[in-house]
Amino acid sequence: MENLLKLEIQYTVEYPGVAKRVKALFTDMLLIILFMMLFTTLFAQFETVADEARIIAIVFIFLLYDPLFTSFTGATIGQRLFGLRVRDEQQPTKNINFFKALVRFLIKAFLGWISLLTVKGNEKRKAMHDMAVGSVVVEVD
Repeated sequence: MENLLKLEIQYTVEYPGVAKRVKALFTDMLLIILFMMLFTTLFAQFETVADEARIIAIVFIFLLYDPLFTSFTGATIGQRLFGLRVRDEQQPTKNINFFKALVRFLIKAFLGWISLLTVKGNEKRKAMHDMAVGSVVVEVD
């Protein structure tokens, strides 16, 4: 039993800079505009649309898009296109949970570009919204 083979797996983690994160953000903004156009076109096909349906569409587009994709798939569509993933800093192979993703998004939305000012100043290139919830953005192949 003492002669068990010990395996060490070494890998390097790449942390994206501001430029790649901003490109992903702009891609997501374009997708949100497309979602708005899609729902507008869809609702225009009906004579009447329940207020609840409009509210659900607005909540999804403006509040849930980022947290749902981030928590369930590890990245928004824009982040995925640029090879970025949002991970839990303590468990880098796992996505952050929905609550953390929601808080992260709200802080990011509230602070705007100011949140990115800390990216250059730390080793893991964490933005303020990442620091607040214990997440980290990594690059994947």
